[in-house]
Amino acid sequence: MRDFDTHVLDAGGICLVDLFSNRCPPCQVLAPTISSLARKYAGKVTVCKVNVDYLPAVARRYGIRAIPTILIVKDGKVVNYLVGLRPEAQYVAVLDRLLAEAGR
Repeated sequence: MRDFDTHVLDAGGICLVDLFSNRCPPCQVLAPTISSLARKYAGKVTVCKVNVDYLPAVARRYGIRAIPTILIVKDGKVVNYLVGLRPEAQYVAVLDRLLAEAGR
């Protein structure tokens, strides 16, 4: 849990957090999209994955009831929840808007 706080909440900037489980087929479908986003936004957005089977406290903290769930965190605060499979364009739209607001 401390690692999550250090890498996500205390890091500042924008972070995309993929909450997933290895037992979740939709999570496996989403994985290539998350990898693509990590490459596209390298140096601008921190992208991390949290396996809720190993870190259930993170899921409890944010009231996560379904996976995959993507948390978008800006300066330590969750600013968006995206639940379920979404087209990559939806994640791009959210991240581009936040980056534009931050002047990045």
